Amino acid sequence: MKIVKQSEVVKQTVEMEGVKGVQRQLMIGSKDGAPNFSFRIFTIHGNGHTPYHTHEFEHVNYALKGKGYIVDADGNENEFNEGDFAIIPPNEKHQFRNASKFKKFAMICAVTKDYE
Repeated sequence: MKIVKQSEVVKQTVEMEGVKGVQRQLMIGSKDGAPNFSFRIFTIHGNGHTPYHTHEFEHVNYALKGKGYIVDADGNENEFNEGDFAIIPPNEKHQFRNASKFKKFAMICAVTKDYE
């Protein structure tokens, strides 16, 4: 067994094309003995967003704090707020956006271990 305290995991700034104001924490992954998945927390600052992208695996998301949107393949902003779950199927274009100009939006993203 391993217990990880969020307050002790360093937030890393996500630096890639199409990203604005996003930090990532790898909470649990293969280094912790999880052979099949990893759990990451993304904090998206005011007016921030992830890239508009696709990938070959599904992921499950849980909104921890704040209000956000998941932009779908047609460009629609779907509300994704504190307490909501979402699944993004493989190869589906998507983007996560913070709905606030000033407050943080935080979510858990669970993926296969190959994408830590």
